[in-house]
Amino acid sequence: MAARRRRRRLKKRTRRQLRGWGAVTALAAVVWVVGHWSTVWPTLVAVLAAAACGGAGWALLRAHRRAVGQDRAWRAREEARARELSMAEVDALSWQEFERYVAGLCRRDGCTKVVVSGKSGDLGADVVGYLADGRKLVVQCKKYAPHRSVSSQDMQKFVGTARPEHGADVALFVTTCRTFTKAALGLALRQDIVALHRDLLGAWVRGAHLETLIPLNGSGGGTKRRPSA
Repeated sequence: MAARRRRRRLKKRTRRQLRGWGAVTALAAVVWVVGHWSTVWPTLVAVLAAAACGGAGWALLRAHRRAVGQDRAWRAREEARARELSMAEVDALSWQEFERYVAGLCRRDGCTKVVVSGKSGDLGADVVGYLADGRKLVVQCKKYAPHRSVSSQDMQKFVGTARPEHGADVALFVTTCRTFTKAALGLALRQDIVALHRDLLGAWVRGAHLETLIPLNGSGGGTKRRPSA
């Protein structure tokens, strides 16, 4: 107990000494500044001005970043709203009309010899054509409600026919629903299937070129080229 009391007294004495030395140092600094005021004040004014400019610049930068962020968020909301307005017309199509509509998008973007199956039992080839560079394009169209997801089973069926049965260089799975399941998208990535969900389809509908969409979902458009038949 005695040792503890000694330590407490020592700490209090040390704190008093530090406060005393701090006060002496502050007083000495004030005396020095007063004695050298004619030299000090220009530097002090410059430091204060620099600090004020820096603070104002930082405030402006933060305001600019906030404005840019708000503008980007607004543009993203407007683009999403515009896509949905366009997709509302697509949602009103029957599945046969949707296939023909996708074929029309392919033709718009320079695809040639585009053929629509328009029937069941087509082994996943709802639309077939050739890209401008000669690669064969095979498209599976799934007209699903927006809240649904493309399942792994759907993707497996397309994987099993797109290249083995139809010789696709670019295999495109396009749907009106918002998502592919994790398993379906993983399979698309591994098997080089281009997976176009609702948002990417909306961009395509609104004018994005098919060639720019091919790399966005899945691993791209394949490596082989086929001459136009």
